[in-house]
Amino acid sequence: MLRAVEKIVNLAEEEQLSFPEAVVRLDSRETGVEAAEIRARMSERLSDMRRSVREACANTVPCRIEEPMGTKLRSMTSSMSGDFIMAASATAMEVASYNAAMGRIVAAPTAGSCGILPGMLFAWEFFCGEGRDTEAMLVDALITAGAVGEVTAFRATLAGAYGGCQAECGAAAAMGSAALAFLRGGTPAMSAHAAAMTFKSVLGLVCDPVGGLVECPCIKRNGILVANGILCADMALAGIVSAIPLDEVIDSMGQIGRMMAPALRETSLGGLAVTPTAAEIVKNLKMKKAGDAE
Repeated sequence: MLRAVEKIVNLAEEEQLSFPEAVVRLDSRETGVEAAEIRARMSERLSDMRRSVREACANTVPCRIEEPMGTKLRSMTSSMSGDFIMAASATAMEVASYNAAMGRIVAAPTAGSCGILPGMLFAWEFFCGEGRDTEAMLVDALITAGAVGEVTAFRATLAGAYGGCQAECGAAAAMGSAALAFLRGGTPAMSAHAAAMTFKSVLGLVCDPVGGLVECPCIKRNGILVANGILCADMALAGIVSAIPLDEVIDSMGQIGRMMAPALRETSLGGLAVTPTAAEIVKNLKMKKAGDAE
């Protein structure tokens, strides 16, 4: 099990490897699984993720609370955010909505944050992938993202019930940011800085789903945090560094999660989940369920 991003970056720099090459080498040493097999398994996950995006974009099954949002972003003729972020955000919300409608997704790293990584990766493929072997590059990007997720799981948590949304959507955005820094030609250290800055910007983010459903505010957070991760990748690529190393940022995230009140950790007993409007939404859902049962 990968326990520290610092170990990955150090190996990459010492042996002049890319971030994913260092990850595969370390993982192969620790698990005994051959590098080719590791990449083959990740290629399968990439295929699953691609299929999920296709299905999500074509999905017509509505969520219980939220209306479709991805198509509204795609229909904008101009935006302040730019085409890359808008496409990534739209895809992220479509995949998250598909999850809420019980569609097939890839938990990356969780179901509640499932739209963020595909939104970021496939936006890169669409806008930056022409003339490249995008399949191989995206497999390496998933390996990069997976390593950040694995270290986060070991040092802290990936569960909203233990760490709040910082541990789910926050982790997904950090994973995607590291992957984008790699895809854009950044050094291994840049991938680590990108993930660190992404995590730092969401520390303390609570998990407060309205009605206990992974819809409000979860779907919009998927769409919003892709922009966060993309900007942090650009910052790292520009040479901006995180003063606090990624491993220590992850440790801090875990500490903050443990300090959070239970009402702010996926119980729907605090935050947005207990606002007057949320109470009205839950009441209407119960009335509809009772009506459908008659």
